Amino acid sequence: MLAIVISVCLISNPAICRNERIPLLIHSSLTQCAMNAVPYVAQWNGEHPDWRVVRWRCSGADEKDI
Repeated sequence: MLAIVISVCLISNPAICRNERIPLLIHSSLTQCAMNAVPYVAQWNGEHPDWRVVRWRCSGADEKDI
């Protein structure tokens, strides 16, 4: 299983950044994950207006994501 890892920074204080994980319930390759990540990242961004997405990548999901 894969997860999208997005790096986000607080809009009011860009020095405060963190990584967020969006677990994917579908099984796909890293390439497919990267190509399909945009709607997931956009949804997360819309639900968290105080944060700015600076980059994202796909990674293997950690056990805590399951």
